[in-house]
Amino acid sequence: MESVSSNKRMKICFAASSGGHYEQLMMLKPLMSKYDSFVITEKTTYAAQAEGVKTYYVKQVNRKEKMCIPNLFLNSIISFYIFIKERPNAVICTGVLAMIPMCLFAKLFRKKLIYIESFAKVTSPTETGMLMYRYADQFYVQWEEMLKIYPNAIYLGGIY
Repeated sequence: MESVSSNKRMKICFAASSGGHYEQLMMLKPLMSKYDSFVITEKTTYAAQAEGVKTYYVKQVNRKEKMCIPNLFLNSIISFYIFIKERPNAVICTGVLAMIPMCLFAKLFRKKLIYIESFAKVTSPTETGMLMYRYADQFYVQWEEMLKIYPNAIYLGGIY
């Protein structure tokens, strides 16, 4: 069995946008204490920060706003800097758009990408989920019905 000290050598990036995606990510907080971890999330009017876990912020991205592409580009630069600085072995992501750069850097640098599709999606996919399904080493759904959309996904129930 792997010891806690060897677990600390494994560095995990926990990535989620603000709101419900961030709340789902915080359900994985017990994992954060077992590994050398950090969180990346969107900067919003409220300061979301996991107690005792290093937290980085990127710009909030809304695909319906005209600043979507510039903000996504800026997030790519910020995410690259964070990725190079922290050098995670794996990225665990609950979505969405603002987290795509960090996920793609994980794949570019041959690190593990674990994606958890939103609990709110029971019968239809998210756009980010559809993209990440192609790249994720492990892709989890929280509803059994979602296996019809993501046939190679892993269903273990909800993380709530």
